Amino acid sequence: MEDIRSLEGVGYDELFEVRNEAFRGYPVSWTKEAFIKMITRRGYVPALSFGAFDGQRLVSFTLNCIGTYNGKRTIYDTSTGTIEEYRGKGLASRIFEASRPALKTAGAEQYLLEVMTDNTKAISVYKNMGFVVSREFNYFVQGMEQIKIKKQTPVDIILRGTTLSDKAIMQAMWDFAQSWQNTFDALEKNIENFKIIGAFSGDRLLGYGIIEPSSGDIPQLAVDKNYRRKGIGSAILKELLSHNNYTSVKVINTDASIISIASFLEQNGIGKCGMQYEMIKSL
Repeated sequence: MEDIRSLEGVGYDELFEVRNEAFRGYPVSWTKEAFIKMITRRGYVPALSFGAFDGQRLVSFTLNCIGTYNGKRTIYDTSTGTIEEYRGKGLASRIFEASRPALKTAGAEQYLLEVMTDNTKAISVYKNMGFVVSREFNYFVQGMEQIKIKKQTPVDIILRGTTLSDKAIMQAMWDFAQSWQNTFDALEKNIENFKIIGAFSGDRLLGYGIIEPSSGDIPQLAVDKNYRRKGIGSAILKELLSHNNYTSVKVINTDASIISIASFLEQNGIGKCGMQYEMIKSL
């Protein structure tokens, strides 16, 4: 039987290779650099992450992060996978149960994860483990050449680089709470990897957007509720894309209940590709 133990001592090279094997055939692939950036941004903690080993071979894994989410000390599952030949053995459930004492000792009150809405097998497993759906997210991906932004920048608006020094003002522009990997806490772990663009009228911030140029990921884009439908959002998006060094752009985990966000992205040529459930379980 496979042995369950923590991932302390397992290097990034091995994690990347096993994850690639577990996710072979999936539509989204990762370079090793992008994978390391992703788990670093989300707060990966090897001592709180666990895997199933067949001898010395890692065959199933859960990469966990820890932080605060909705005011509670939270463990976030940033990636779970099992190599194909070891599926159907209940390894994900065994890993979760084996990890619970360590997670509770670390002070975690709840466990958070996201799963594709069409991954019915995984959803069934998570529900059997006691997870409940808390939100539905949309995600959008589009090649750069397909994106067409028609609106012009308003003449009285200046677009320029900015920082997260105005987080309270930025957060007041949100229509929904950000998912784990798009929070300010996550972005600030490697803020040097991001470009932040603000739309200003004089010294007043009316909107902003954030992009990771190396991946095309846009984790946040928002406009002051009193200044919407004036072309500010489109102007910010256009400026963000001018800094993108990747072949596509993606906007992950927008709240599916906020229809205006989906409409804005689709009007600018960024198409919806799928949906995810956010699921939570008390520990």
